[in-house]
Amino acid sequence: MRPPGALSRDDFMQRFGAVYERSPQFAGAAWDAGAPDDEASLRAALRAAVEDSGRGPQMALIRAHPDLAGRIALSAESSAEQKGAGLDQCAPEEFAAFQQLNAAYTEKFGFPFIIAVRGLTRTLILDAFRQRIANDPETEFAAALGQIHRIAALRLHDLFDGA
Repeated sequence: MRPPGALSRDDFMQRFGAVYERSPQFAGAAWDAGAPDDEASLRAALRAAVEDSGRGPQMALIRAHPDLAGRIALSAESSAEQKGAGLDQCAPEEFAAFQQLNAAYTEKFGFPFIIAVRGLTRTLILDAFRQRIANDPETEFAAALGQIHRIAALRLHDLFDGA
């Protein structure tokens, strides 16, 4: 793989634009700032692009994520991640629990529940869902962004590891 900083902007966007769910503008900001070549520095640059973007773009990023165990995932990456956690194989009672929690959570916070599902079971995900729904809005906003950064780090690692 060519180092990220050696890529054209178009090639960089093609490779790293999906690291943050349906939000390629953060990859664009990292490239515009001088994309570093190593994984850790690029992860930090992408994270900084999100952190520096402000509340509105951050909320849009959070809202770009799909519901867990929903019928439609918004990206190939999310679909694969949810499938990897077995969310496509929910028993009827698990599916019902996810649907109820998705609705209650979105009503309370105005955005979907986000968790990095890689390595988690459906039971652990449901437990986290039930715990975090009790959070206040600011705590949950921060938790959602933290989970998004974890998802992005995993995706970025896969891109570097697969090179």
